[in-house]
Amino acid sequence: MAETSYAPCGGLSLAYQVFGDGPVELVYAGSFVSHLELFWTMPEFEAFMERISTFCRVLLFDKAGVGLSDPVPQVRTLDERAAEIEAVMDAAGFGRAVLFGLSEGGPAAMLFAATRPERTQALILAGTFAYFGITEWADFDRDPSELHARILTEMGEDYTPSPRQLATFQEFGRASVSQWGTGTALKLLLPAAGSVRQLGMVERMSASPGMARATLGALFRIDVRSVLPMITAPTLVIHATGDLVPVQGGRYIADRIPGARMLEVAGTDHAPWIANPDEITSEIEEFLTGSHAAPSQSHRALRTVLFTDMVASTQHAAATGDERWRAVLHRMGEITADLTGRFGGIVVKSTGDGHLATFDGPTQAIRCAEALRDQTEAMGIEIRAGIHTGECELMDGDIGGIAVHIAARILGLAGAGRSWCPAPCAIWSSVREPASRTVATSSCVGCPAPGGFSRWIVTAPAPEHRKRTWRRCRRRVPGRRCAGRIRPWR
Repeated sequence: MAETSYAPCGGLSLAYQVFGDGPVELVYAGSFVSHLELFWTMPEFEAFMERISTFCRVLLFDKAGVGLSDPVPQVRTLDERAAEIEAVMDAAGFGRAVLFGLSEGGPAAMLFAATRPERTQALILAGTFAYFGITEWADFDRDPSELHARILTEMGEDYTPSPRQLATFQEFGRASVSQWGTGTALKLLLPAAGSVRQLGMVERMSASPGMARATLGALFRIDVRSVLPMITAPTLVIHATGDLVPVQGGRYIADRIPGARMLEVAGTDHAPWIANPDEITSEIEEFLTGSHAAPSQSHRALRTVLFTDMVASTQHAAATGDERWRAVLHRMGEITADLTGRFGGIVVKSTGDGHLATFDGPTQAIRCAEALRDQTEAMGIEIRAGIHTGECELMDGDIGGIAVHIAARILGLAGAGRSWCPAPCAIWSSVREPASRTVATSSCVGCPAPGGFSRWIVTAPAPEHRKRTWRRCRRRVPGRRCAGRIRPWR
């Protein structure tokens, strides 16, 4: 994760990060759902940004009122949002940059490109709009067909969302107002992302309920249709066809900005790092550099991935204070490094309040997680862990691939003091006698999981269940041979 710095902007401090060694300077102007340091714990976001950083020097920032930046009493205007982009560019030493505007960060990027052409090298817009058509709170409860008819008179048939699309966005609007912090709203935007509980944390860390409501209300005032013909920078418009933010908005922008290119990708997720990220990053690279990257120099190997994090870390940090909390994190890092090495693993990196480690097999990972739990309990800290075995990409001291993503998702399922360890049927059918067969315990839950993976919760059983007997899991995944026998702990 890149180091976080602060840029002055009209009496406010804006958090920003700079990373990457590419020749192109790129500024990412995201939505109000943003937290610079939390986002790096999301494997999809990390992989997407790392790919972009191979050909760009990337500047990320939290806009005022969001994430790590200063709070504001009310939502800023688009002119003020454009000034924020300029402020972080100045602080980071960026001269003329590519602007990457996502969601409601897109209108600010469009305004910046139109009013500051000397500082705009190119423009990339993803999942965004110039004018939404919802102009008041009452529109969220209006009949979708009635709303469709009204927008139709303003935008024309080609650029008007269907009643069904409008109904889905209305549901998102109502959830943002009444259930912000639960993850319900973000799950509508990112259906393929993590658990609702994880998304709820993202909502809470990004913005308060009041700021979320105010930002949504600010959509009523956004209308940058008049500036689109003024944009002279090369423009790439990206939109997922099933995005909750209707694709018609992206088509309108592409048709109104001179020379703009439109890329529609399959998918329903709003974030480009989830909605077909490989296709999107390849198109961005070709758009900015004129060519695709050379084939990856990474290689693949079977690894067991262990993710850990602290339960209620935000509350602990608030209760102990910054200085003591840094000491706790440092001690946690020492314990993790010691135990991971003891069980034959490697600590890949810190994830803030947890760690990512790899092992040659699941037995070592499970035992390491149990040892970590025992030692951290003595410190008054509860941890949870997610474990998954699969093929990983090994990349210069880091790892990637679907196995890492699954391990992160499993972490989101674990409660305090628990480790979740799935038994992927494909692995069990090819690895006849995995070591975890003599370690995994307890019962099969929540199966089948997406992608044909079985989920197994790993806990220390009560003493009366320590008899060494075999029990059979009766669940089967169609077309797969399940590892059906589970031996109790010890």
